[in-house]
Amino acid sequence: MTQIAFGLSSVLPGLNHLLSRYAESMMWLARYMERIENLARLLEVTEAFVRGPDGHTGWDSIIQLNSDEDRFFSLHDSATEEDVLVFYVTERANPNSIKAMAHSVRENARAVRPLISTEMWMQLNIFTRWVQDLEFSDIRLNSLSSICNRLKQECQTHFGITEGTLYRDQAWLFYLLGKHLERSDQITRLIDIRYHTLLPQEEKIGSDIDITQWASVLRSAAAYHAFRRLQPVTTTPANVVSFLLKNEGFPRSLAINLSQLDSTLAALAGHRSLRRRCSPLQERVAELRVTLLDQTADDIIIRGLHEYMTWIQGQLSLLQADIAEAFWPAMPEKPCASETQMQA
Repeated sequence: MTQIAFGLSSVLPGLNHLLSRYAESMMWLARYMERIENLARLLEVTEAFVRGPDGHTGWDSIIQLNSDEDRFFSLHDSATEEDVLVFYVTERANPNSIKAMAHSVRENARAVRPLISTEMWMQLNIFTRWVQDLEFSDIRLNSLSSICNRLKQECQTHFGITEGTLYRDQAWLFYLLGKHLERSDQITRLIDIRYHTLLPQEEKIGSDIDITQWASVLRSAAAYHAFRRLQPVTTTPANVVSFLLKNEGFPRSLAINLSQLDSTLAALAGHRSLRRRCSPLQERVAELRVTLLDQTADDIIIRGLHEYMTWIQGQLSLLQADIAEAFWPAMPEKPCASETQMQA
C-alpha cells in the first residue's frame, strides 16, 4: 500500500479548479475502457470454459451478469451464441456493447483532448476506429478469441500509456476514481452471477462442477495464475471468494480497489475547496471497507454471498451518484418564457 500512497501524495496542483465536464469525462473514459476489457475477457472465457447444466456454453450468464435481460430480449428471441455476440460486440442499440462503449470512449476522450497526452489520444483514436468498423462477420472470420485478445491488449496498452503520460493533477484523480469504481463493481457482479447461475441446483458446494465453475470465475477476473501462486492445489468457494474480495496483492480484488478509492478521495480532499465535497464520499467507502474487513470469506458465504454482493453493488451505485452530485450536479431546468411571464 506504500506505493499507492506515494503515487497519490505526489499529485501536483496543476488544474486546481478542474472543470466539472472534464472531471466527468475523465471518470467515464476510465470506466468504459475498464468495462471493455472486462467484457472481452468474459466473452472469451465463456466460450472456452463456461458450460451450463445442459453442457452448452453459458452465454445467458453474461446477460444476467450485466443485468441486461430486458434490453436483450427486446431485441432478440433467445440467448444463442450469435445473438449474444452481436448484442455485446457490434449492436449499437445496446449501450453496453463494445462498439457503443468505444464510441463513448472516443467522445469522452475528445471532450478532454486539452488534458490528455498526444500518445493517449492517438492510441484511443486508432483503437476506437477499429472497433467502430467491427462487424459480426469479422468475429466469424478471425475467431472470437483473436478479437477479444486484441481488445484486451488495446485496453491494457491504454492503461500503460495513461500511467506513463497523464499529468498528475485532478484529472488523473478522477480517472483513478473511474477505474477503481469500475473494477469494484465488476468483481462483485462476476462473483455473484457467474457462479450462482451456472451451478445446477442439485449440485452441492465443493463438487467437481462447483470447482470447475470457480476456475472460470478466476479466469474471467484474470486471476487464475495469481490465485494458483497462493493456492497451487486447493480450489474451494471460500478461498476463491477470499482471494477476489479480500486479497491485498491482486489488483482487481475488491479490497485493493476500495483502498485505492479511499486514497484517491483523500488526495482530492487535500485540495481545500473539495474537502467538504469529499467527506461524505469517504464515509461511504470507509463503511464498505469495514464490512469487508470484519468478515471472513466463510462468514460471507454462510450469511449470504448473493445478498452481500447485491448490497455492495448498491453502495457502489450510490457512490457514483454521490460523486456526480458533488462534482457535476445536474443543472435545474429553466422555466420557459411563457412560464416566467405567468409567474410574474
